[in-house]
Amino acid sequence: MAESKPVTILSTPPHVSVLLQPVIDGLNLSVHPDGLFIDGTIGAGGHSTAILAATRTARLLGFDRDLSALTIASERLARFGDRVTLVHANYDQMGALAAPHGFTQVNGILLDLGISSMQVDQAERGFAFRTDGPLDMRMNPDSDEPTAADLVNTLTESALADMIYQYGEEHDSRRIARAILAARPISTTKQLAEVIAGAIPASHRQKIHPATRSFQALRIAVNDELGGLERVLPAAIKLLAPGGRLAVISFHSLEDRIVKQYFKHEATDCICPPKQPVCTCGHVARLNLITRKPISADEAEVAANPRSRSAQLRIVEKR
Repeated sequence: MAESKPVTILSTPPHVSVLLQPVIDGLNLSVHPDGLFIDGTIGAGGHSTAILAATRTARLLGFDRDLSALTIASERLARFGDRVTLVHANYDQMGALAAPHGFTQVNGILLDLGISSMQVDQAERGFAFRTDGPLDMRMNPDSDEPTAADLVNTLTESALADMIYQYGEEHDSRRIARAILAARPISTTKQLAEVIAGAIPASHRQKIHPATRSFQALRIAVNDELGGLERVLPAAIKLLAPGGRLAVISFHSLEDRIVKQYFKHEATDCICPPKQPVCTCGHVARLNLITRKPISADEAEVAANPRSRSAQLRIVEKR
């Protein structure tokens, strides 16, 4: 992997970007100093600032469905002028929205998945169980999409349990779903967290807060995070020029599994059953795996930013 010169960000960020240097190195910026890049989850603009600072005249298209994040990113990236274009949209729309802004055959795309500390720290957004706020959890609070409160108070017991088990990998999902139905209506994060904690036996408790997995499941469901990821991966690959790279940072096993399996599928020529003597699928690999195993944060980064502990970076290159 070609390495770029270490990047120094002078402004104090409202959110610390994880795996910053591995992303800069992995996107091969030194090869495309005047290229086109897309940040599908621009957040506070940390990764984008580093990309633009490490290149000469490269242009960047940034997406985010959170308007407050776009406002912060816009201020932080203002010094790069017309090298930056920001769009208020979910990253799964980049296939339709990139070309009208002049971004076709791009040289690099970054997807930093999950939730940012900016969103967690705002109690009124309803993402955190440690502070009390309305049960919202929408990454685009201006949308008319159902909130976490809508799901908690309207789903059947079976649907709630399935959601918590599938998206939160929570083994006590049935107990939690029964407790939620008994406590409805539930309108705040604190109320929901207390209901969940009360439903889990002491013998089942782990180091993490009892509500952690259930809150993750609700957030994923409210924002269709896994569906969006499945939609954006083929769109991103289609936008890449030959030699262009896609870097994806995931924060839990459900996301990483989708990315890993998609990358493996698209980096394999034949996908016929192993025992089939002759290939009939006609599948042709479109990608080269740059990282066969994900890159994780080193000890120094984890010490400085504990959120980076679960980050996994995978990178592919278009053939």
